[in-house]
Amino acid sequence: MTYRTTPDHVPASATPEGDGILVGQGPVRIDAFIDFLCPFCKRFELSADSVLAELVRDSTASLAYHPMNFLDEASTTNYSTRAAAASGCAADQGRFLDYAHALFVAQPPEGGSGLSDTDLIELGRETGLDDTFAACVSAGTYLDWPTYVTARATAAGVNGTPTVLVAGVPVTADARAITAAVSRAGRADQT
Repeated sequence: MTYRTTPDHVPASATPEGDGILVGQGPVRIDAFIDFLCPFCKRFELSADSVLAELVRDSTASLAYHPMNFLDEASTTNYSTRAAAASGCAADQGRFLDYAHALFVAQPPEGGSGLSDTDLIELGRETGLDDTFAACVSAGTYLDWPTYVTARATAAGVNGTPTVLVAGVPVTADARAITAAVSRAGRADQT
């Protein structure tokens, strides 16, 4: 399948398809489709991030985050696209999870301008990112990437955020449901 919105650049640690950031090497893949302006995604991140990190750390699962731009129209500055692009810059330095968490903690309300690029860069500095990250955000290196991510997700049937798949099967965006699904998928892989 071809997409009209193939990005010029794809962040480091991207999925083989280039439509997300892959963290960890566990045998069961968790796909999380998120939007950095989505309040339900923030709730998901703040409630499940430690469980997801543990599954990755224990090599039980790999985690693919797909930063989408569903809510661009809910800001006056295409904040979802800009935040997702900045997360790609963080991925280049191996800090995607830290930066994504910081974006959710600092999430602006819908309907406004969102964080400025200067704010996105400062948030990166606070999470340990350097001048290379700042230059990547300032240059807009990944501004076309979120549209590609969103187009692929929409074509695959994702119509809201957060959407979570475990081994390709939709599950509730909840730490317990994800853990149980990973356990089931892991057992199925062993048989």
